[in-house]
Amino acid sequence: MTAPQPLIAGNWKMNGTSASLDEARAIAAGVGECPARVAICPPAILTHRMSQALAGSRVLVGGQDAHWDDAGAFTGDISAEMLADAGAKLVILGHSERRTGYRETDDIVASKVKAALRARLEPIVCVGETLEERKAGRALDVVTGQVRGSLPAELSGQTFSVAYEPVWAIGTGLTPTTPEIEEVHRAIRGALVEQFGEAGRAVPILYGGSVKPGNAAEILHADEVGGALVGGASLKADDFLGIVRAL
Repeated sequence: MTAPQPLIAGNWKMNGTSASLDEARAIAAGVGECPARVAICPPAILTHRMSQALAGSRVLVGGQDAHWDDAGAFTGDISAEMLADAGAKLVILGHSERRTGYRETDDIVASKVKAALRARLEPIVCVGETLEERKAGRALDVVTGQVRGSLPAELSGQTFSVAYEPVWAIGTGLTPTTPEIEEVHRAIRGALVEQFGEAGRAVPILYGGSVKPGNAAEILHADEVGGALVGGASLKADDFLGIVRAL
């Protein structure tokens, strides 16, 4: 089976206004013929405008989260169907900031994945351990447990990716060593194959957590790393393109 096509996705988090669309256009203009798929996940309010601004380019637009229901009395929430209607093609689910700050469980994440599939959005499902869990030697158990609990059977035959984000590395400037990243990615691959059979070998496993132009090449060429989920460095075209070109 051939290796999965890499995916490099930028998560803008709660950053960006209409003026930021110029950065997105600059990213689209600079992507060129890189071997990876490239996506930007802006705040929900920018989804439609960004999808229009990037129409015809190689850059996909994604959402940062979606509710598990298709519609209802959920003030302030966004459904997967709404994101798709606004032009999104992918959606990040189970990000550590959602798991820790909003107490999202594996079951909740799995329900959101099902909603994304109903809306024909490609899920990027995030997993990762805290610093306390890593120090306790539980990183592999925690991460593979999240894979098993967050990926419903409905994903069989669908296009999706898993993003490994060590919670302690997000926004801190800290990064695991390459052997540490490879160890976790191999464990994730094993869990994917266990759950989805040989099809699990075709799922890209992204790394996320303080990815920058200066460390991107080493990370992206590590064993079982199939791309990156980029935070702050995706807000500026020069930085994000430096990561894309590191492939």
